[in-house]
Amino acid sequence: MSRALFTKRQTLAHISVCLGCCCGRTDKGHPDVPVQWLKDQWKARRLLKHVQLTISGCLGPCDLTNVVSIGSSRGTTWLGGLSRHVDYEHLLQWATQVAETQRLLPLPKSFEPFVFERFRAASGVALEDYR
Repeated sequence: MSRALFTKRQTLAHISVCLGCCCGRTDKGHPDVPVQWLKDQWKARRLLKHVQLTISGCLGPCDLTNVVSIGSSRGTTWLGGLSRHVDYEHLLQWATQVAETQRLLPLPKSFEPFVFERFRAASGVALEDYR
């Protein structure tokens, strides 16, 4: 019989920022990912208890360089093609507002052009098929 697991480190959201084979690779002609700036800001604003930040290896959809996934109790939102520092500033502002209000807030409208569907819909496939 299995038992349910529980973690004491629950957050409102989890942001994974890709820094893989393409994302952030200026040597390959792709836009920079301001990794150190993000880490410094998350630490200075004490956001990790509210919105976890992970700098990840490749998240997969390399044709949309500079990919970010945002997971929460509402599901996962995928962003691709972030190319300007201001895009990451908006991400930081959103995370700061979530931490300050202690509520999961909608993502800023400025992210709408970056949202994409990561997975094809599978018809007739149940969750049990993956276990």
